Amino acid sequence: MELKEVLGLRRSIRFVKPYKPVEPEKIQMMFEAARIASHWGNVQSLRGVAVFRDSAPEEVLQQVTGLVMGWQIKIAPVTIVWYVQPEAVDEQADRLREVTRAGAMGFGGPEARMKALEEKLIPLFDGILEGAKAPGMNEVDCGQGIAQATLMAYDLGLGTCCLGTPNGPGILKALGVSGQARLLFLQTVGYPLEEREAGGQRPRMPFEKLFHMNTTNTPYPRDDDVVEYLTDEGFFTEPGPLPYRDDELEFVKQALGLEGDGLL
Repeated sequence: MELKEVLGLRRSIRFVKPYKPVEPEKIQMMFEAARIASHWGNVQSLRGVAVFRDSAPEEVLQQVTGLVMGWQIKIAPVTIVWYVQPEAVDEQADRLREVTRAGAMGFGGPEARMKALEEKLIPLFDGILEGAKAPGMNEVDCGQGIAQATLMAYDLGLGTCCLGTPNGPGILKALGVSGQARLLFLQTVGYPLEEREAGGQRPRMPFEKLFHMNTTNTPYPRDDDVVEYLTDEGFFTEPGPLPYRDDELEFVKQALGLEGDGLL
């Protein structure tokens, strides 16, 4: 499947098959995709722990499922706990040396690149390391890694859904994570019980309200020909709700034994 199709069709899948395990090697492939994502200074502060429902310690499961939307966690065969490890910034100098030796940074010969790195760039970064641990660039680049893992999951036939939790410290403690780590979110992983369209394209804010050219006074010009091209290529899909969505939701509700009505 081409990337444009993956991007166009990927949806948050909230309903997965609780009886069908996810192969560990597929979770590995998600992690492999996250590992090679771009990260400022090659710091790689993204971390992930895959919690398998059928093998994780009970104390871990209790912490992970203790959130408002807990039923989604409870039915998912795997939940990935994504978190940022700010202490990775302490290894900034070594990471810069790695990318410089690999020829990915600087110019001129190897000796000239390394000399400039040691004498100019590393001293500059040494002065801002503590500030670089604060929320900001790390979270943005962690998001790039998680996005790549999500696309990998889709390509493998899996469905995922990202969920927030107020229990970040409790979850990280149960997982054995120490230091200044910050939980980003939980990502459920399983085989979709609902159609991959998940009811159709979700509503989005107008293009011109989100993106601009040169200043915020000028909306970025949206070329109708580009929109038509992307539509023809399958990037955009039919807006939700699809005609069968209510029946589908009733089916998955009954299949999963969910009680009551509403969002929860």
